[in-house]
Amino acid sequence: MEFLTAPEFWVALGQIIIIDILLGGDNAVVIALACRKLPPAQRTKGIIFGTAGAIVLRVILIAFAMTLLNIPFLKFVGAILLVWIGVKLLAPDEDGHGDIQGSDRLLAAIKTIIVADLVMSVDNVIAIAGAAQNAGDHSMLLVVLGLLISIPIIVWGSQLVIKLMERFPLIITLGGMLLGWIAGGMLVTDPAFVNTEKWTWMPKLGTMGADGQAVISDTLYWTAHVAGALLVLAIGKLLASRRTGGGAQHG
Repeated sequence: MEFLTAPEFWVALGQIIIIDILLGGDNAVVIALACRKLPPAQRTKGIIFGTAGAIVLRVILIAFAMTLLNIPFLKFVGAILLVWIGVKLLAPDEDGHGDIQGSDRLLAAIKTIIVADLVMSVDNVIAIAGAAQNAGDHSMLLVVLGLLISIPIIVWGSQLVIKLMERFPLIITLGGMLLGWIAGGMLVTDPAFVNTEKWTWMPKLGTMGADGQAVISDTLYWTAHVAGALLVLAIGKLLASRRTGGGAQHG
């Protein structure tokens, strides 16, 4: 228990909590988007179970953080998946919802939360892993403690976002665009596009830094983010308008 008296342990724990809170903003939006259509009685369950599942997967991801960064096309596939989730949240499929049991919708919300967090965490876990390494042998303990402390903040934040969504529907659109924004940045920093020593048949958009992180131009960085957000918005609005038009014709 001597490590509890070491300043390095508490400094690293503080860094991890701050990172979790900062990164938790994205998670709170995803959780709120996924659970906003659940009945009030099930909404809290969706938030808690979805967050718990995402946290467990994040701990596992952190254990393999550096390895994940070197897997080609992982971010590429993850970016496509995030765009798909963003579009589904902007233009949900309303067909047959009357026949869907509440428990099915709850499970669907939990699945959306876990999958989105899993994809979004590929980059985020590196920051947490880096902070935890400074504490030596107790890095995983730090990671778990930091996540446990941040859970109430993420859960409370998502409940607040749901209330804001009910009052300001524009937030739903912005939330979907946020997923597209993250997806754009993920795609252009995939190892296949920045590692100049491997996968030479792929076009290179940048280089790989000594820390294993992608190094790309600011112009490409911001363009990719904006393009991802606009792509989700465009596809989501297109699908929503088609479904609205189809519903009007059936009516």
